[in-house]
Amino acid sequence: MFEYGAFELDDDPKRVDQDVVWQFLSTEAYWGRWRERGHVEQQIEGAWRVAAAYETASGRMVGFARAVSDGVSFAYLADVFVEPSARGGGLGVELVRFMVDGGPGRLFRWALHTRDAHTLYERLGFVRPDDSYLERPAALPAPGPAR
Repeated sequence: MFEYGAFELDDDPKRVDQDVVWQFLSTEAYWGRWRERGHVEQQIEGAWRVAAAYETASGRMVGFARAVSDGVSFAYLADVFVEPSARGGGLGVELVRFMVDGGPGRLFRWALHTRDAHTLYERLGFVRPDDSYLERPAALPAPGPAR
């Protein structure tokens, strides 16, 4: 566990409030609205690592991130969010830093997809892929409007 201002960052998967994750991903996240609740629960339970931010005073979860990994050299960062009420003080950067640099994957090659948070991730060393990277896009449904 790591303290950041009025927040605690914790990687205990048992502490994750799946209701908070589901609420955000199903209504706020442009990247996650196609999923059903069972999908989200399966992704959390199958994650290599999770990290979440909690208000120290109340214990309420206000941020989340998960990663999938081979456990040796590569990890993919997904579903990173901070609730609007907790934004603006650097919590998102610290949550990602805790996930990437504060655990067993600190020496890994990390990947992620984002449409709107490039500057946040660039502060933590993420760069656009080099010529060794290829990707096969998903055939999943396009993100829909907020529910």
